[in-house]
Amino acid sequence: MAGRKQFDVDAALDQAMRVFWQRGYAGASLDALGSATGLGRGSLYGTFGGKEALFHQCLDRYASVYGARYERALAAHPGDPVRAVEAFFDVVLERIADPSVPTGCLIAQSAAQSPTLTQESGARVRGLLDLQHRRVRAALADSSADARTLDELATFVVAVNQSLAVLSRAGAPGTELRSVTRLACATVADSLARAASGTDGAPN
Repeated sequence: MAGRKQFDVDAALDQAMRVFWQRGYAGASLDALGSATGLGRGSLYGTFGGKEALFHQCLDRYASVYGARYERALAAHPGDPVRAVEAFFDVVLERIADPSVPTGCLIAQSAAQSPTLTQESGARVRGLLDLQHRRVRAALADSSADARTLDELATFVVAVNQSLAVLSRAGAPGTELRSVTRLACATVADSLARAASGTDGAPN
């Protein structure tokens, strides 16, 4: 029975995550969350501790599921930071093209609503963006570029990733998103090449 309960909790968390992903925190009413999870308000509070606590758990679950995929992609090409970034964007585009999940990105959706979130929730969202930055930065480290250039490139890659989420939510076609990632990877490659040659490697 304990195993069954855990399975049901995980399934409810997945459904709640989709509601926050589709509607954002402000638009995710308790009625919508209850309808998606099959839980009444009392059960939602009893199981997850309230809307904000549920939101935090959904953020953690999203970061765990997709963060693991990003990490594998970024680590799959040691010694080739450009290919690592290409692999990262491939995973992002696969998620965007997946018809079984909402468009956009839960983290991007939440970041856009940061002014309406509590300080704790806003800090969690920012922390997940920082985590993404650290992952990309680590993949870029195996190059001759200076630390400042690598920091700026990691910020650039994360910014492009968040932009892809916004564009996809607005209905941009996959071909357009692929063009964005191709130009982003070219920028990374050019910046690293200029850094290796001793010229300014920071993106314009």
